[in-house]
Amino acid sequence: MDIEFIKMQGTGNDYVYLDCISRSWQVDFPRLAEKISSRHFGVGGDGLVLIMESSSADYRMRMFNADGSEAEMCGNAVRCVGKYLHDSGYLKKEEFSIETLGGTKYLWITDKDSSGHAVGLRVDMGEPTLRGKDIPIAIDGEPVIGVELLGYRGTAVSMSNPHFVIFVDDITDRHVLVDGPRLEKDPIFPKKANIEFARVTGRNSITMRVWERGSGETLACGTGACATAVAGHLNGFTERELDITLLGGTLHIEWNAQNNRVYMSGPAEEVFRGVYHYIP
Repeated sequence: MDIEFIKMQGTGNDYVYLDCISRSWQVDFPRLAEKISSRHFGVGGDGLVLIMESSSADYRMRMFNADGSEAEMCGNAVRCVGKYLHDSGYLKKEEFSIETLGGTKYLWITDKDSSGHAVGLRVDMGEPTLRGKDIPIAIDGEPVIGVELLGYRGTAVSMSNPHFVIFVDDITDRHVLVDGPRLEKDPIFPKKANIEFARVTGRNSITMRVWERGSGETLACGTGACATAVAGHLNGFTERELDITLLGGTLHIEWNAQNNRVYMSGPAEEVFRGVYHYIP
């Protein structure tokens, strides 16, 4: 089967996208996600994203990690979905909603290029979940700060998906590549967790690397950046509005004190389009 795809990235967090609005694909999406995400034998990416019709929002997004597991939400991916919907003419407005497994997200186009294509978007990521049983982590209470795990002390936050944020003086490959996968699968996390290693560089800035649940290290994680911003403020390290610098670029995050919602602003870029010859 020949599958038409779009490759897009947001701060280096790259996914393969399928337009399921104009065409219905009758495939095993978890299996397709594994094969098409392979950087040596497929298109290459952090996972697969489906752009779909919705009965409750303007459009809908489903996403699968590179290992085929379905994820609730990705902040970088939802910006790219918004860009595609705008640039392809599906949306005639610049404020819109996208349904995800992590709830409906609201987006605004903040920047366009000379051709009128969206290149920057702002997303209302919703309220952070801070109660342990709802994150989930096998520790009740709110907030869940100072959890000792594998010699680290971390903060648990959910942004529609579970995160464990660890602040360190320096971020090393050992932290991310060795301890990241061990922490991801620790029994304390019933649904596993995304693991962020963060270094505070100022009251309004953090540098971060992430080991993503089901995908490994990625160049960026939008929900992870939001969780890190929340954790930074909860621990008294940062203000509520700050820049999070990841391997793939910088995201601007605001945890609004009035409505408790987290807002993320960042880029979205189409890289290329193609046809993938899928053999189940």
